[in-house]
Amino acid sequence: MLEEVERWLARRSWSVADRPLDRLLSAKQDTTVSVVLPALNEEATVGGIVDVIRRELMSDTVPLVDELVVVDSGSTDRTAEAAARAGARVVHRDGILPRVPAVPGKGEVLWRSLLATTGDIVCFVDADLREFSPGFVSGIVGPLLTDPEVQFVKAVYDRPLGDTPGQGGRVTELVARPLLNLHWPRLAGFVQPLGGEYAARRSLLERLPFPVGYGVELGLLVDALHTVGLDALAQVDVGVRLHRHQDGQALGRMAAAIYRTAQLRLSRGHLVRPVLTQFDRAEGGFVPRTHTVDTEERPPMGDIPEYAARAGRRNTGAA
Repeated sequence: MLEEVERWLARRSWSVADRPLDRLLSAKQDTTVSVVLPALNEEATVGGIVDVIRRELMSDTVPLVDELVVVDSGSTDRTAEAAARAGARVVHRDGILPRVPAVPGKGEVLWRSLLATTGDIVCFVDADLREFSPGFVSGIVGPLLTDPEVQFVKAVYDRPLGDTPGQGGRVTELVARPLLNLHWPRLAGFVQPLGGEYAARRSLLERLPFPVGYGVELGLLVDALHTVGLDALAQVDVGVRLHRHQDGQALGRMAAAIYRTAQLRLSRGHLVRPVLTQFDRAEGGFVPRTHTVDTEERPPMGDIPEYAARAGRRNTGAA
């Protein structure tokens, strides 16, 4: 298994510098690219990300990205206004597929975004990134444009925690990486399995179920492996990722959702309780706080009638 991972790393692990923009534009031809930013209370950063993408990747001279959509999942600040002012098309989560009541969670937003976009390639980018580089998009879109065998690409980067390099991926190192190495060792070569920046062919994404919460990244990666095989998966080093870090309790809830996502894929016969108890110190001692763990998953978007009808209209050339 180690030899297979090493071969994969040699064949399917690249740097953003390996594919210059002029090469991507030459390879793009009729392929369309959509970029999706899932956003919840990201007023401080979302506009800057949108501005960089529009200026660097949607100009007349570099028309790499065809569609830029921010999906707001219920922000209470001015996230939607900041995104729209910077030039993004803003769609509210609840306005997509309204017959299915929305539930909280990042995966829910990503799943619904397939109905709000049209690109042959869909690129997801978290909306809390600081010092954003266009390489986060061009890097992970690149292999999909230049290699027809590649179907799913994750970004690789350093994740500092404050001034400490390499310590930002705490849930990755404590939960996701051990799970993948123990149960899906063919995925052991992914440096950032939980990273929020990845791109895939729509034809693959519409076949995959989407965990509604924090387990979405691990779920999509594992399901992509089983659907198209390891050689269709890749990763690209895009540098350094600076973003807002969660507190310890939020990371605990994230870890529980990721474990639950893995468990559902390992066995449907025996499932642990889908709740997590954490503790806060109060005047009289420690007080338990119990949270539900994300357990719901959305079916493959290709199974949704509204999506199938839209795809049918597109294939027949109807407006």
